[in-house]
Amino acid sequence: MQMPDRTSDMTFSDDQAEAWDRVADQLRGMGVDLVEGSLTPATEGKSTVLGVMGKAGSGKTMLLASLYKALKAAGVEIISGDYEGKRRKERRSLAILAPTNKAASVLRMRGVPATTIHRILYTPVYDPQYERIADWLTGNGERPVVEGLTDLALDRAKAFYDSNASVPGALAAAGLRGSDFIQGWKRREEPLDIGFIDESSMLDDRQFDDLREIFPTLVLFGDPAQLAPVNQSGQMVFDKLGAERQLHLSRIHRQAEGNPILDLAHALADPDLSFDRFERMVEQAAARDDRVVMAERVDAGLMARSPVLVWRNATRIRLINAFRMVNGAPADALLPGEPLICDGIELPLKHRKKRIDLEARGLIKGAQVIYLGPGTRPGFAKLHVIGAEEPQLSAASIIKIEKPDEEEPFIPQAATMGATFLHGAAVTIHKAQGSQWPEVQVFAPDLWAAAQAGRSEAGIALWKRLAYVAITRAEKRLHWVIRNRLGRPQAPLGVEDLRAQAPAAFALSAEE
Repeated sequence: MQMPDRTSDMTFSDDQAEAWDRVADQLRGMGVDLVEGSLTPATEGKSTVLGVMGKAGSGKTMLLASLYKALKAAGVEIISGDYEGKRRKERRSLAILAPTNKAASVLRMRGVPATTIHRILYTPVYDPQYERIADWLTGNGERPVVEGLTDLALDRAKAFYDSNASVPGALAAAGLRGSDFIQGWKRREEPLDIGFIDESSMLDDRQFDDLREIFPTLVLFGDPAQLAPVNQSGQMVFDKLGAERQLHLSRIHRQAEGNPILDLAHALADPDLSFDRFERMVEQAAARDDRVVMAERVDAGLMARSPVLVWRNATRIRLINAFRMVNGAPADALLPGEPLICDGIELPLKHRKKRIDLEARGLIKGAQVIYLGPGTRPGFAKLHVIGAEEPQLSAASIIKIEKPDEEEPFIPQAATMGATFLHGAAVTIHKAQGSQWPEVQVFAPDLWAAAQAGRSEAGIALWKRLAYVAITRAEKRLHWVIRNRLGRPQAPLGVEDLRAQAPAAFALSAEE
């Protein structure tokens, strides 16, 4: 049987085409035929898992996007995490997930409607009155008549949904706040159908087990050259699938050819490559291409939105304090525009609803956040969650700033309980996995220290894994910082660049 044209808007390499066919065969066995564009109900008790692996530039995201478009064209319903209509026995569905908000946002910017794993594990419970609007917006009901909402408000909601496919955003465009239509959140009890998981190298065994409970059909996309989760002893979840369940993309796609950043990343596969020789390669790349910069010092201006990537915690803490000092930050308060990293949420069980609400809005461990200023209530802070679909909120916050050679952190703001944050001007390379920034600064003295330590992970020198992950976080420009110095910022910290990313329609607040 002739496969459909997969190349109408993209050109596959041979290994991508083979992987597409293998995934399509697996889906056909689960009742979704991409060749015929036909669907049959899922068979209860049947399950399958595949791993699609490849290094940066091999076209994993391109393959994922192509499969998503084919599934949508075949009539598979896309699950977003915003709202889920009534289940139908014959329905087939797809959810595209990533471990972090930032990783999900990378996919969304490429036209793939991804959400976080956490957002799928917990689903919103809508007020029945507004559930009728959601059903109408998603094509599963008639246009409703809702007391207190005019036809004009419903038209605004429809126009917003048609362009953004977000039910909460559409309801907010109609003048409703999140607390009007979301009554709470619940752990998903019933399974879904097909799950595509990006950045699967970040998954630990517990997350993998959770996903297998939810998705009878699971396809993992991941990079075997990245760092395994810290509690996995160098092993990634797709290492356990067996050779027959692993698909490998080895060819670098033509859009990535001639990219000096990826050339450097792939050079690290040479087992005989030393750190000194690699650094000379970086210097040579910088001499011929401005996408690579050999930097004498850290750029403090870039740190406000793109953290310096380091190996050692001590380096991270020193750079954060230097960043605050050169920006004139007071000792007892934060400046608007300072970057933060969510370190978890500290709330008792009786506040479970609020905890789930914050996590669903993007405040999960590892989320990147920008401090906007104090909230209207003591202990609250206004925050911008990088990569979240509704980025701005206000939450009870405990903000910690670690000090060099001091065990206890300085706490410029402390609610009794709430979301906890560390400063985000520098982060470890482990925590940077799944994220990308237009420009990335890599602190080379730390990688040199890792090379001197002689450590390895899964048979590969640790410094090479660290360098690979750090380099591939850069979308457009890599800054290889060779000196333990920090340059002064060219402009004061601010938040003007974030205001345009916060539609006035999004009024859900954790203070409510």
